[in-house]
Amino acid sequence: MSTSSVKDETNGNITTFTSMGFWTAMTTDFSLGWEASRQAAGIPGITPTEEKDGNLPDIVNSGSLHEFLVNLHERYGPVVSFWFGGRLVVSLGTVDVLKQHINPNKTLDPFETMLKSLLRYQSGGGSVSENHMRKKLYENGVTNSLKSNFALLLKLSEELLDKWLSYPESQHVPLSQHMLGFAMKSVTQMVMGSTFEDDQEVVRFQKNHGTVWSEIGKGFLDGSLDKNTTRKKQYEDALMQLESILRNIIKERKGRNFSQHVFIDSLVQGNLNDQQILEDSMIFSLASCIITAKLCTWAICFLTTSEEVQKKLYEELDQVFGNGPITPEKIEQLRYCRHVLCETVRTAKLTPVSARLQDIEGKIDQFIIPRETLVLYALGVVLQDPNTWPSPHRYEIFVIVFVTVVFCVCTFCNPFLSFEEK
Repeated sequence: MSTSSVKDETNGNITTFTSMGFWTAMTTDFSLGWEASRQAAGIPGITPTEEKDGNLPDIVNSGSLHEFLVNLHERYGPVVSFWFGGRLVVSLGTVDVLKQHINPNKTLDPFETMLKSLLRYQSGGGSVSENHMRKKLYENGVTNSLKSNFALLLKLSEELLDKWLSYPESQHVPLSQHMLGFAMKSVTQMVMGSTFEDDQEVVRFQKNHGTVWSEIGKGFLDGSLDKNTTRKKQYEDALMQLESILRNIIKERKGRNFSQHVFIDSLVQGNLNDQQILEDSMIFSLASCIITAKLCTWAICFLTTSEEVQKKLYEELDQVFGNGPITPEKIEQLRYCRHVLCETVRTAKLTPVSARLQDIEGKIDQFIIPRETLVLYALGVVLQDPNTWPSPHRYEIFVIVFVTVVFCVCTFCNPFLSFEEK
């Protein structure tokens, strides 16, 4: 499979990440009027193209919010501004300004907040201590479900490998399709349990998941979902079916012990009500399936372009595992493999844009950002910054990587774990 074909196949889903946060922020009432916005007018940027829509026509003409931000930062620098309707938006496009803005005390993840807002869920705006407890609960949930289901991951991986090995060398491999199937099978069982050992349940979940995810970006951004009653009903029905599945699983696993620990079990055992469990497991399922599939797809795709990386990765795998079993402890020793995955995140721009709402008045360089301003993290721009990366548009693996940046970006791809500056 060629790199260009993978790009074509995944472009829409990657753009979904771009649009979802932007639309969420724009359709949320921040109670911020024109006067507060004008206080940030000293930040470089562009004036509104239209009075009603601001710079939305410029974003549409650029093809995506990511491409719009690339051009804007090239013209105006690391801190830029633009308008959506009557609301000013600030975008940050270098490592230095991101580090100035990221607050180590924050526990509310922007990606989680985006998805919850789009699904009309509560955004989880509890106290600092409550959010900190939830974050720890999710971290433990992910860790425990991975450990408990490690044998399952090996089994599904071996099944897919056997399938590929059975193909003639000349046969095309629909990589994105296979990786999405692998992600769906693994994530659904790790999050929700043995119900999804049945392939028919996985297929049903994947169908509803696809309907919801495809509308989360495009349908909300351009307003076409509300204008098309058929599509809106399909979206609402799919979301309702996903929620029904989750409610049944939550009810089933409450007060019972299972040999297989899954993510929902950690939420059930925490001090969360049923609605919180439903919302959080929905967000984790939606985002994890897509991110896992895209990361695996691009990692394999990029590996096919570099024999040197293939060789080094094979040498590390052989050194760590040899003829012995694959274990979680040994996987943690795969330092070069981790670099490969992080470089995949950087090059493929799996999450090109994230966002935060400015809780209090802040300052970036010499610019004042008023309270309740929407601040975009232009991660796709940061990951192609020539001042940070020697070859920003090339897939390259370094023995010493920019740990702070990579860790930040990799963490943004997890729907629950927030970056904390050490």
